[in-house]
Amino acid sequence: MMRSKFKMFFLILGLAWIDPAFSALEFEVVSDRVGAQPIAIVPFAGNEAMMDVAQVIEDDLVRTGLFYSLERGDMLERPSEPKSIDYRNWKAVNMDNIVIGSMRQDPGSDRVTVRFYLFDVLRGEQRLGFEMPAADPKQLRYTAHQIADLIFENLTGIPGVFNTKIAYVASKGYGLDRTYALMVSDWDGYNPRTVAKSREPLMSPQWSPDRKRLAYVGYDRGRSSIYLHDVATGKVRSLVSEKGINGSPAWSPDWKRLAVTLSYESNPDIYVIEIASGSKRRITTSPGIDTEPAWSPDGQSLVYTSERGGPPQIYMVSASGGTPQRMTFEGRQNLRASFSPDGKQLVLVNLQDSRYRIALLNLADKTMQIVSDGRFDEGPSFAPNGAVIIYATQGPQGAELATVSTDGRIRQRLSQKGDVREPAWSPLLKR
Repeated sequence: MMRSKFKMFFLILGLAWIDPAFSALEFEVVSDRVGAQPIAIVPFAGNEAMMDVAQVIEDDLVRTGLFYSLERGDMLERPSEPKSIDYRNWKAVNMDNIVIGSMRQDPGSDRVTVRFYLFDVLRGEQRLGFEMPAADPKQLRYTAHQIADLIFENLTGIPGVFNTKIAYVASKGYGLDRTYALMVSDWDGYNPRTVAKSREPLMSPQWSPDRKRLAYVGYDRGRSSIYLHDVATGKVRSLVSEKGINGSPAWSPDWKRLAVTLSYESNPDIYVIEIASGSKRRITTSPGIDTEPAWSPDGQSLVYTSERGGPPQIYMVSASGGTPQRMTFEGRQNLRASFSPDGKQLVLVNLQDSRYRIALLNLADKTMQIVSDGRFDEGPSFAPNGAVIIYATQGPQGAELATVSTDGRIRQRLSQKGDVREPAWSPLLKR
């Protein structure tokens, strides 16, 4: 697992483009609905010639595993306005909440305004009601994700992540014909775009905190490089390309620095690079390999994987350097750690009984909880709400992405033909 971090590769750079060779991820909920809330998403009035916004909202909520929906054929009525609701019809089919809405094309333009309401059936009262900003018809899917976010947060108290992105590495083919692509898609696998393409592996995509750039590792002219890709413009900047290893980029919370692994001075160690100037500061000095850094949410600390004491374990050090502290002791190896958004936990890869699985380390009491059930799970990344983890696992057709709730109860798979690895969940858009 550690060896793969240092592979060399060639990179083709340019604007993000649609690549038919790499299809959208297919989303499958694999958990049962025990404990899920019943909710009815009524088809929105006026959507006959437009996108089915209600279906996207329903898919978002159901895919969390926290809700199950009423089949449209079982609905006794289909209201679009609050005054039309007969709560007896929804109590009869055991619904807790219902969502209704309407869509209209604005006069004199092709933009569409969506209005929706969320109602508590048992109390017979409105919980939410919004008219969303008018949107281009091509952007209605994002409007639907925004509505799902609002509903999810109202019902759970947790911010929704439906209007986020994921970056990942996809590969197809065999031997000399194998092709790799750095992809960006919506959280549910829709709208996949190719950011970079190569005949050699691509690695370690990481989102900037403002969601405007991706850092990743590529190879150019016989040397590995860390690149910064502007998501909006497609412009690419090579930040560092020293001799030896240039790997494992991680953004600081203030967007101004990257923690990276470099080996140009000696063994692979952790460095911090100022993005504006390119200046470097060495953080660790170890006779073994130090790699895979990640920042704490307050920017004061770094966790990383180190072999300084033997097999790989997780260590923590001040972001300005100093004496590192070993954080993990349970399992033969622990790798690829990163902080939860609230800074209270680490997600990591734990090796026990010949199985690499995703685990959570509570920083207060140092207890560890295994949350995945595969044999070779890797590359965990927290959702920005801290409630879900995305990672890569071994599926029937090769590597695929999976998600798991932090309590380990709700699991889902996102797959496509070929291998899909190295997922990174984007931050939330600011409202």
